[in-house]
Amino acid sequence: MKNSVRNLVNRRSFFHTAGFAALPFWADETLEAATQHVNTNSKPSELKITDLRVAVVAGAPMTCPLIRIDTNQGIYGLGEVRDGASKNYALMLKSRLLGENPCNVDKVFRKIKQFGGHARQGGGVCGIEMALWDLAGKAYNVPVYQMLGGKFRDQVRCYADTTMSSDPKVFAQRLKDRIDKKGFTFLKMDLGVGLVEKIPGTVSRPLGTSSANFRNVQHMFTGMELTDKGVALMANYVAQVREVIGMEVPLAADHFGHIGVNSCIRLARALEKYNMAWLEDMIPWQYPDLMKKITDAVDVPILTGEDIYLKEEFIRLARMQAVDMLHPDLATSGGILETKKIGDAIQELGVPMAMHFAGTPVSFMANVHCAAATENFVALEHHSVDVAWWEDMVHGDKPLFEKGFARIPEKPGLGVTLNEEVVKQHLHKDHPGYFEPTKEWDTYQGNDRLWS
Repeated sequence: MKNSVRNLVNRRSFFHTAGFAALPFWADETLEAATQHVNTNSKPSELKITDLRVAVVAGAPMTCPLIRIDTNQGIYGLGEVRDGASKNYALMLKSRLLGENPCNVDKVFRKIKQFGGHARQGGGVCGIEMALWDLAGKAYNVPVYQMLGGKFRDQVRCYADTTMSSDPKVFAQRLKDRIDKKGFTFLKMDLGVGLVEKIPGTVSRPLGTSSANFRNVQHMFTGMELTDKGVALMANYVAQVREVIGMEVPLAADHFGHIGVNSCIRLARALEKYNMAWLEDMIPWQYPDLMKKITDAVDVPILTGEDIYLKEEFIRLARMQAVDMLHPDLATSGGILETKKIGDAIQELGVPMAMHFAGTPVSFMANVHCAAATENFVALEHHSVDVAWWEDMVHGDKPLFEKGFARIPEKPGLGVTLNEEVVKQHLHKDHPGYFEPTKEWDTYQGNDRLWS
């Protein structure tokens, strides 16, 4: 009896402290219901970051460093460095994070964003930002999308890359299987010059060279151009694909190769009749005037964005009308909130946003929350649909993906936790440690201020 009285007094004291003293008398069961969702393991205002550790997963199908940020209250947050980037991009920021309150997501992001850069160089900042949102959601006991302002949709449409084949019939059937077996309602294909360059008369280029010679040379500087024959063969490849999958399903294309601006225009014009959803990264995004030249010359959507860091360049491209759509990779663009800001800003300029993604379920769920909360979102890439153990890496509401759509989780934070056993089975052979101590990064510092 004494314990019951004490518990009742404690609950009423809670409501008096919280400002409910003036409310009518509350029944015991009402107070019980109202307080049962309070996270008693966390006092958000007193949270402090105490550690940052990494574990590198391989074969998902790419290499992905996972981040874990620990706190003084025992809760932790998960994030992920973009596929192929060094784990050190995150570790070098550890000393800047220690002692910070992870719930101050934007403040901490602004402190560290100067250490990111375009493409993979932004991976550390973005992965940490994901983990901060995961922590904040756990601290306040709400899913991340809710902290972004709520959701515009109840599920997130996905599209999938599909393994190429030089035989268009074989590849078309693979795409058809994406629809019939996986439920995809949006498709993407690679359509590179490599499909035709070994066929005589399809490509002009400096004699003795091939696409392999130009890996680190930007497209306009290679001297490689498609001939009429090359353009016709690549367009015919798409025609044969469309014969199998039909004209109704959106079909985007990527990885055209190191061809010049004029070849891009000629190829895009030849593809107009096949109703492409978009043509992606025909030339590097750093040349917006040339991108606009292509966009203005063709009647098929032109898209870029997966290598751009922070919102400013996205807004510039949209304001110039240099592209029809933009395509941030959340693990490059600045993380969850920055990507939502990108979507909101370009929506005001009439530009829709698709989202590029390749990684583990941790980064996938960060994308799902952002996509749910961004109105002009179109579709999210799912690069691991053929990896049998991909979803097994995490615990959460399963399946994460079903019939072409991702489920929006209602659990706190990102909505998933790691399946330690499965993750350990897939650690990178050169980085076999599982969230091992990183003391050597505790005091890694410099003069970070950007002004005198």
